[in-house]
Amino acid sequence: MLKNDLFLRALRGETVSRPPVWMMRQAGRYLPEFLEIRNKYDFFTRCRTPELASEITMQPIKRFGMDAAILFSDILVVPQAMNLEVQMKPDFGPYIPNPIRDQKGIDNLIVPDVNESLNYVFQAIKASKEKLNNEIPLIGFAGSPWTILCYMVQGQGSKTFDEAKKFCFSSPTEAHNLLQKITDTTINYLKGKVNAGVDAIQIFDSWGGLLSPTDYQEFSWKYIQQIIDFLKDSAPVIVFGKGCWFALKEMSQSGASALGIDWTCSARNARYLSGGNITLQGNFDPSRLLSPPSEIKRLVLEMINEFGKDKYIVNLGHGILPGIPLENVRAFIDSVKEY
Repeated sequence: MLKNDLFLRALRGETVSRPPVWMMRQAGRYLPEFLEIRNKYDFFTRCRTPELASEITMQPIKRFGMDAAILFSDILVVPQAMNLEVQMKPDFGPYIPNPIRDQKGIDNLIVPDVNESLNYVFQAIKASKEKLNNEIPLIGFAGSPWTILCYMVQGQGSKTFDEAKKFCFSSPTEAHNLLQKITDTTINYLKGKVNAGVDAIQIFDSWGGLLSPTDYQEFSWKYIQQIIDFLKDSAPVIVFGKGCWFALKEMSQSGASALGIDWTCSARNARYLSGGNITLQGNFDPSRLLSPPSEIKRLVLEMINEFGKDKYIVNLGHGILPGIPLENVRAFIDSVKEY
């Protein structure tokens, strides 16, 4: 039994004394101990070495005592396992030398045996669970099929992902073939994570907000729905779509346990659009962690009061930025714990 199951209780919609708190990218570059490991090992070595991945997963927990841990990994381990070369370039980000642009490229991808190609992730989960020692839950995650397609087709990060959109709109048949292949792999991958011991799953649709509401249904949501259908009976699923306020109604009827909200959508609108019954997670602007600690505390209390303490998980509206002062993070976490 978990000593602190506040996060899981909030996912079940139970009445709680205070909302749970964790942060997207909490095991990240704002931590000096993270930078220490980063200076010794390259990105994918850290992902593929269970001892390192589990140590990094634990770093924010040891320092700040969040109510949930999230496994240190990356959404792009999925395309890697599908036979696509992915590099992580320092000060540049992800780089895919041979992006997918046609059916031939799709045919070269495989739906892998995840127990072989992604076993290192499952081992990192087991190592993290051991280190967590039943204190708090562990979250596993994956990118949404659309967000993974964005990188596979664009070949690198982008603000617009114009190549990815061009591919979907000019070659929809091929795009759907690719999305289905990614979805099949992701389902197997997340099932493997649940079997390895994660307590909940989060799907990151980081680039969903680039699509119109109609295109979102066609190229993103229907694939996320497949993933939820496969997983919802074995673990709670959180869906976070950046900029996807327009889909909150469909999301709330999907079988997901919670929905992530970004900072451009108010608590009131999020509750209204999602029907008022589902647990919501978010939505502090990550840049607001640059405000003084006293201001952060005031804003967090305001945020909790706007969402309400029940059916709510305190988080940021996207990942924490590098260079956030540690005392500001502490103010964020502590103001929730003192609620």
